[in-house]
Amino acid sequence: MKRSWGIFFLWLAALLFALNTGRDLAFDLLYFVTGVILLALWWAWANLRGLQLRRVTRPQRSQVGRYLEESLELTNNSRWPKLWVEVLDQSDLPGHQISRVVNSLGQRATSRWQARTLCRLRGRFTLGPLALTSGDPLGLFRFTRKAPGTLALVVVPATVAIPQFSPPSGYLAGGELIHRRTPYITTSVSTVRDYVPGDSFNRIHWKSTARTGRLISKEFELDPLADVWIFLDMHEGAQAESPWTVQPWEPMGWMRPHEARLDLPPSTTEYGVTIAASLAQHFIRLDRAVGFLSYAGQREVVQPDRGERQLDRLLDILAVIQPEGHIPLPHILATEGARLGRHSTLIVVTSSSDPAWVQTLRGLRARGVHGIAILLAARTFGPAADWSEALGELQIGGLPAYLVRRGDDLSSALARPVSLGGPGSGGPTRPYSARPGSNGNPGQTNAAI
Repeated sequence: MKRSWGIFFLWLAALLFALNTGRDLAFDLLYFVTGVILLALWWAWANLRGLQLRRVTRPQRSQVGRYLEESLELTNNSRWPKLWVEVLDQSDLPGHQISRVVNSLGQRATSRWQARTLCRLRGRFTLGPLALTSGDPLGLFRFTRKAPGTLALVVVPATVAIPQFSPPSGYLAGGELIHRRTPYITTSVSTVRDYVPGDSFNRIHWKSTARTGRLISKEFELDPLADVWIFLDMHEGAQAESPWTVQPWEPMGWMRPHEARLDLPPSTTEYGVTIAASLAQHFIRLDRAVGFLSYAGQREVVQPDRGERQLDRLLDILAVIQPEGHIPLPHILATEGARLGRHSTLIVVTSSSDPAWVQTLRGLRARGVHGIAILLAARTFGPAADWSEALGELQIGGLPAYLVRRGDDLSSALARPVSLGGPGSGGPTRPYSARPGSNGNPGQTNAAI
């Protein structure tokens, strides 16, 4: 900008000098300065003509802790070479750096490059639009042209392997026979039907096929296993967090390029979402029917189902859910628990320190709904009430409970329940003892997943 004003004052001085003196040399200087300005203006304008920018992003769905990879291709279709062109991405994805300055792009030439961005936050983001900027060699003028088109990106929450998360078997097995057809192959065969092209060979009932002389396939029903419900508490007043900003991530020297060690933000919301996503993945991989329930800005409910499609549906909801709920947790458990079937398992993920919700969860046990609590120690995340009273009620009631503090490794925290209960019993329990330095210390490191 300063250089542009400088050349303008130079042209103005040359004009005044020529008009006042009338000499040929003064007019030659004026014509020269004017020609330089017009040539620079044309050069900056022409540098953005004939450019084609191509962007390839696959897939348009990523996960916290994984890389988003993009390929870009800038082609010069004009007959004139381009001195320099800057490609700038105006995406709202945190840490997304795809900008690049392409120098000396010859006629009919193409420049290609790839960009890898570590996804640090869940949510819906927009990739683009892209902007092309160029100028003249003297730096007098600079033009920007936006390339139309944007891409939507969904970043689902991270999931943690929790192979040792195994509540008492009496809380998960049993169930009642569900007379409902399923496309999955189970141990429960309901009936047979004629073969349909596309049926796998393990669906064929060979005895019926031999008896009738035509191919007969088996129809299956769901196994008699109880549903697993995951309830994520998104009450606005129960959350706690500490300040946190997205920092550029650089791999350590011993790490391979595709590896990343990611820390969760110090927020009960993000810990709760990650735990809920991990639980959903854990039980669906065990071929269990998983349902989801939460009261955020609106009531979010997903009926129990199995398979990877159900997991994708749950992760999409967890990618955008926010702590905007205003209904207290005890009221929600009392209302929604009345709709749950017998032998269902309800896993409550909450940071609420109000012991009233524990009493409601104990009441559901009389209806045959088995409750499991995952309590987030809110005081370790920021200013919040003490969780010890709620944890004590869980231990007294004999409800299986897990305690997660800020900085805990989630795989380990969900492998060691602080209380163990059995159906219809008040114990046994394992007394809780705080680890040194864990009583509400907000300076602990974030959880490594």
